[in-house]
Amino acid sequence: MDKVFLIQLTKNLYQLTLLFPKKEPLRYKMRELADEILANCLISPLKQNLSLEDFEILDSFFEVAKSQKWVRDSDILAIQEQYAKLGREIQEIKLEIRERKREKAKISNNSLKEELKPKLLQRQQKILEALKGKGKMQVWEAKEIFPEVTKRTLRRDFEKLLTQGLVKRIGERNATFYQLTDEKMLFKILP
Repeated sequence: MDKVFLIQLTKNLYQLTLLFPKKEPLRYKMRELADEILANCLISPLKQNLSLEDFEILDSFFEVAKSQKWVRDSDILAIQEQYAKLGREIQEIKLEIRERKREKAKISNNSLKEELKPKLLQRQQKILEALKGKGKMQVWEAKEIFPEVTKRTLRRDFEKLLTQGLVKRIGERNATFYQLTDEKMLFKILP
């Protein structure tokens, strides 16, 4: 937004309203709204509190002023059109900013989904595949599939799968079994 243009537009409105009767509330309402528009246009578009309604209200004030015949319609119309143009420009900027935010959110959301995708070791993926085939499994059964891996490491693998919500634990101590929580989720995880 061109600062010089905004200041000049506000000055023009002030000069126009000088011709209104002194105690006329419309004189001060229009100035107040013009000041608010000026202040908001000079700050970052991201922080603007302006809405289309502000410009519609000001436009209505111009229409009331025209009907009062305090000044020539052509004088009012010139300033009215400039404010209408300014309002359209601000709306376009806001739409553009919203669109950029949506795009960023979309990109961010997609990368977040990738980050949330569980990163499994090859051994943990094989455990899930075995669970899919067997239905449920104990640690000693996983030890038969991976004879080179300790039971302690396999328990950690099951614990990781448990914390990621991929398996659930059934039973206690020597009667502890692990079972898949949701087979549909496996399609997203397993290659």
